[in-house]
Amino acid sequence: MPEQGVTVGQLLLAEYQSVKDEQKARIGFRDNLLYVTLAVVAAVIAAAAQAKQPSMLLALPPVCVVLGWTYVVNDEKITAIGLYVRDSLGPRLAALAADGSGFTTFGWETSHGRDTRRRSRKAVQLAVDLTAFCAVPLAALVVFWAQDGHGRLMAALSVLEALAVAGLASQVVRFARAA
Repeated sequence: MPEQGVTVGQLLLAEYQSVKDEQKARIGFRDNLLYVTLAVVAAVIAAAAQAKQPSMLLALPPVCVVLGWTYVVNDEKITAIGLYVRDSLGPRLAALAADGSGFTTFGWETSHGRDTRRRSRKAVQLAVDLTAFCAVPLAALVVFWAQDGHGRLMAALSVLEALAVAGLASQVVRFARAA
């Protein structure tokens, strides 16, 4: 009995399953980053208030920048996977199934993007992302700057942190426009 090999269609379906599993894992990880950020912000603010040390608020910008950047990178990969499935994998599978019926593979990958409320949801998500990862650490810096008695080194550090947060904000906005 001759051995049967794996078909191109089977390989493409296996690849589809693999990239969708990665996308699902990244979505879960990305979404949890917002909750982690909220928990860290609450903990740092509570510790700074309890210790009456506004300089402790300087911990927020680097933490929010790292978590925010991780969020943006994962969000970009989630979008890239969707584009790959829509623009490459789906058409290749559809070509294999070419039966003249106009069959479209992975219809969900395109249909959810045509939702009339998608633009408003994206705008709200951008506002949430900018608030969580950028506005909160900038507010912490403003509180720090409003206090007297911090040295030049701490002031210089706070300016560097503000620049890092501004850089993250530009990337968040840039990615939101590209997506």
